[in-house]
Amino acid sequence: MAHKRRSLFVFPLVILLFSLLGGFYGTEIEVSAAATEDDEIRANLRSFSKVYNLVEENFADRVDHDKTIYNGAIPGMLRTLDPHSNFFDPKAFQLLKEDQKGHYYGVGMQVAPRAGKTIVLVPFPGSPAYKAGLRPGDIILQVNDKPTDNLNTTEVAELLKGPRGTQVQVHIGRDGEEKPLVVNVVRDEISRKSVPDGVWLQPGIAYIAIDQFNELTSRELEDNLRRLGENNIKGLILDLRRNPGGLLNEGVAVADKFLEKGQTIVSHRGRASAEKPYKARTGTRGHRYPIVVVVNAYSASAAEIVAGALQDHDRAWIFGEQTFGKGLVQTVYPLAENSGLALTTAHYYTPSGRLIQRAYNSKSFVDYYYRKNDSEARNPLDVKMTDSGRTVYGGGGITPDEKYVAPKLDKFQTELVRKYAFFNFTKRHFGGRDATLPKGWAPDVNTLNQFHQFLLNEKIEFTEAEFVQHTDWIKRLLKNEMYKTAFGMDESRIADIESDPMIEKAVEALPKARALMESARKIIVQRLQR
Repeated sequence: MAHKRRSLFVFPLVILLFSLLGGFYGTEIEVSAAATEDDEIRANLRSFSKVYNLVEENFADRVDHDKTIYNGAIPGMLRTLDPHSNFFDPKAFQLLKEDQKGHYYGVGMQVAPRAGKTIVLVPFPGSPAYKAGLRPGDIILQVNDKPTDNLNTTEVAELLKGPRGTQVQVHIGRDGEEKPLVVNVVRDEISRKSVPDGVWLQPGIAYIAIDQFNELTSRELEDNLRRLGENNIKGLILDLRRNPGGLLNEGVAVADKFLEKGQTIVSHRGRASAEKPYKARTGTRGHRYPIVVVVNAYSASAAEIVAGALQDHDRAWIFGEQTFGKGLVQTVYPLAENSGLALTTAHYYTPSGRLIQRAYNSKSFVDYYYRKNDSEARNPLDVKMTDSGRTVYGGGGITPDEKYVAPKLDKFQTELVRKYAFFNFTKRHFGGRDATLPKGWAPDVNTLNQFHQFLLNEKIEFTEAEFVQHTDWIKRLLKNEMYKTAFGMDESRIADIESDPMIEKAVEALPKARALMESARKIIVQRLQR
């Protein structure tokens, strides 16, 4: 029986190993291997099977097969390939699919662990949780008849999810309330916009952010432009900060919106796949306003495809920090038991031919993800030209046309953020009272004095000079946090945008975007006339 049970777990791994090397799961991937390579693979698999048999028969404790294979052997194998190939267990694969689709069924709120408890960060606007009166700062004590003690955030989130129209009972603890509150919430479809509602920063100057690229992104972008009235746009700030990427075809569709019909957006090729270019199919349809694309170190993948395409065609002024540098394409393969595999199958190249992937072979994954080296920002051997002849480089991400790095927080600011001072003050301020503020509210002297006293009560060390020096910064973060409770996440986001120093600088860069666009057009016309 032990051998039979073991074979149930080892056989899928053997099939997976062969599939990775031979294209078993993807009909579009074809690999011809020499007989000697087949022999080597079989020998390696026999060695693995022998090691696994020895582990199962002789390890001091009972072997957890799922953990050993799906959390150990397969991820370990993928880690030898690159940082982005990944195996998804059933829960993770389901979350990936929900993320790509942009919706799920549940109550609609963002939660996080704090001091051993699961706490509500913010209910989504219009969601069942929002309508039921849940607030930022509420502690989730119990879901239905199950206490949440010792459960992690993912486990609590799974309890809150469920079929549309079903009811879930949530017991919460709230500042200012002596007893837990019991809230009955009816689950519904929760749509998470990848493109929040755009706003006007000034007359004629529109702002649109793209948070990620899922199945609905290009449609949501089109809806925003239609709602704002694209004919009224004289300049656009396109915010891709902290956008981790997502679906390649949606990144292509977004870039298509701002380029001319027929222009190349991106191309990709791999060892087992021929080069495939993606070109703009519809184009701007005559809308040629200047664009400033705002990026930072966490703009990656599809976000870099958009930024790289608009930069190479001199269509936008890229403003901010060096982007992450992910130039690898993953194909997602569904596997047995509702699991999945994201395997790197190609490299992508910007229209000028740049490969912007950052080096990863000579460093740990921790260093790759969290410790960027400025020397990787450009590859001197990968020099290309934009349409108008500007020099651009491959290497570690997209180099902005104009660099802007947000000032680093000093010790006082870092301490307030680290100890969630604004969040904790807000939940205490509204504890035991209606969560309302007058329209257009902004922190006044009285609010600042209350916050000052709160910091003293919390024994957060600071000097009076530090508090005075950072008064404007304190007001901004207080306003953003208190708006989440009083008005909701959307109003808080708008307040944050309107007071964001980086966005203010991006608006000032719009004349440079216009000059670049017009200069590039003249150069291209002159080139065609020769």
